[in-house]
Amino acid sequence: MVTPGSLPQPRPQPRPFDRVAGVADGVLAAMPAPLGCLDPAGRVVLVNTKLELLLDRPAPDVLGRPVTDVLAAGTAAAVTSACHAALTSGAPVSLEVLEPGGGAGWSALHAWPTADGAAFVFVDVTARRLAQDEAESARRAAERAGARTALLAAVAGELSSALDSTSALGSLARLVVPALADGCVVTVVDREGRARDVGSWHADPARRPLLDHYAQVRLDTLPPASPVARALRSGSEAQEPVAAVLALMPPGPARDLLEVLGPATALVLPLTADGRAVGVLTLYLDPGRTLDDDDLRTAREVAAQAGRTVDRVHRQSQQAKLAEELQRSLLTDPPTIAGAQVATRYVPAAEAARVGGDWYDAFLHPEGDPVVVIGDVAGHDTAAAAEMGQLRGLLRGIAHYSGAGPAEVLRGLDAAMDAMHTGTLATAAIARLEHGGTLLRWASAGHPPPLVADPDGTVTVLADGLGDLLLGVDATAVRRESTVPLRPGAVVLLYTDGLVERRDCDVDTGVARLRRHLAALTGLPLEELADALLARMLPATPQDDVALVAICVHPAD
Repeated sequence: MVTPGSLPQPRPQPRPFDRVAGVADGVLAAMPAPLGCLDPAGRVVLVNTKLELLLDRPAPDVLGRPVTDVLAAGTAAAVTSACHAALTSGAPVSLEVLEPGGGAGWSALHAWPTADGAAFVFVDVTARRLAQDEAESARRAAERAGARTALLAAVAGELSSALDSTSALGSLARLVVPALADGCVVTVVDREGRARDVGSWHADPARRPLLDHYAQVRLDTLPPASPVARALRSGSEAQEPVAAVLALMPPGPARDLLEVLGPATALVLPLTADGRAVGVLTLYLDPGRTLDDDDLRTAREVAAQAGRTVDRVHRQSQQAKLAEELQRSLLTDPPTIAGAQVATRYVPAAEAARVGGDWYDAFLHPEGDPVVVIGDVAGHDTAAAAEMGQLRGLLRGIAHYSGAGPAEVLRGLDAAMDAMHTGTLATAAIARLEHGGTLLRWASAGHPPPLVADPDGTVTVLADGLGDLLLGVDATAVRRESTVPLRPGAVVLLYTDGLVERRDCDVDTGVARLRRHLAALTGLPLEELADALLARMLPATPQDDVALVAICVHPAD
C-alpha cells in the first residue's frame, strides 16, 4: 500500500530566470575572448573564464576590486577610459591597445554601457595589425621606390642637356632634397683644378641661408682629413657623424655655421670621371634620419650621373675651344684701309660644337675700293667650317683676279662651287664702296639685307625684292647688283642670320629690331657700335653663330 509520503517527490523545476542565468553563465564561460564588467565606481563585478586565465587569478580574488588593482597600469587606464566614455555617451566605444597580457600583440578593446555599469572585452587583432603593417610597409616601400626612380629620371633630364657644369650641378641640390637628404651641397672641380661649391639647398627654408653661407666659406677651412677633402683628393666615399667632422674643423665661421645647421650625419660621395674626382656631393641628414641600402644606391647613381656630366661638359668645352680657335683662324683680321674703318665680330653659338659656316671678309679691290663680304655656309659643324674657309678663299681670289663687281663675283663663286663643291649651299652678300666712299655697290645671294646708317640716325634696309637665289643651287642663275649713294660718315653693316633670327623671332622681325637699335646707336665709334649691337640683339646663350662686319668711309679733308 502506498502511503502519501512514500511517493517520489517531484523534482523542483527551475524558474525561468534561473534558466536564463544558467545560459548566460554558460555563454560567459564558453566565450573565447576575455570579458569583464565594472560598476560605476570602476570596481570589477564580473569576469569570465578567459579573463581569469589572462589575469592568472580566480574570480573571487578580483571581484569588488578596482580595475586599476587588477589590470596592468596601461591596460587599466585604457579600460577605465573606454568604459567611462561608453557610460557618458551611452554608446559602444572601441580602440586598439597593446596585448593586455603584456605580449607583443594587439587587441581591440570594446566597451559598452550596461544596466549597472559598463562591460569590456578584449579581441585579439594581432594578425590583422600585422597584415595592415605589412601592407603599409609595402605601400611606403613602393612610394619610396617610385620617388627614387622619379629622382633619377629628373636628375638625368636636368643633366643630359647641360652645357655648363656649374649651372647644371647648381640645381642638383634642389633635386636630391628632401628625397635623399635634409641638406645638400654640390662641389665641382673646374678645368684648372679648383674646387668650388656651386649649389646648396635645405628642406627647411629657415636654414637655407645658413647652408648657402656655409657653402661659401667651408672649402677655405676644411682640414685635409675631412671627408670632403678626402673625396676630392682620392675619390673616397664617407658617411660620418657631423660631430666627428666638427672635431676636425678649426674654430671659425664654417665650424660655427655647421653647428647651427645641426645635421647629425654627413654622407660624402665623390663625382668621378676616368678614375679621378671632378666634384663632390655632400648630403646632410638631420637627427633621426637614416638612409637604407636602396637610398644609398640611388645617391651613388646620382653622384655617378653628375660625374659623367662634369666630364662631358669639360670635354665638350675643350673641343669647343679648339673648334672656335679653328674658326677664328679662318677669319683673319681685316686689312688697314686708308680713309676707312672696319669692325668685325664673330660670336659662336652656345652649343657643344660652337662652330659653323659663318664668315666675314674685307679687302681692297684691284682698283683700290674697299670691299666687305659676309657669308654663311649651311650647317653647324666642322664640315661647314671647312667649306666656309674654302669658299672665303675662292671668293677673295675671284674678286682679286677678275676685278669684277659684286654680282659677277657671286656668279663666279657659284660656278666654282658647281664644279668643285657640289652639294654645298651658302648665302653671301658683297658691298663695294666706290668713288671715295660716296657710292655703295652691292649684291646678295639669298642673304639677309645689308643696312646703311646715316650720321643723322636714318637707317636704310637694302632689300631688293626677295633677293637673288642662294649659292649652290643653280650656277646659271642671274645675279643682280644695285647701287645706293652714301653720305659722308655713313656706316654699312653686313651680318649673318644668327643676329636677327631665333626660334621665337623670324628674319623680318629681327631685321626691324636691328634697324631700331642701329638707329639708336648711330654716332658711337665703330668698335663700340659693333659691341653694343651684339649686346642688344643676342641672348645670353646664342642658338646660332653670328658674324658681323661694319665699314665706315670717312670723307676726305
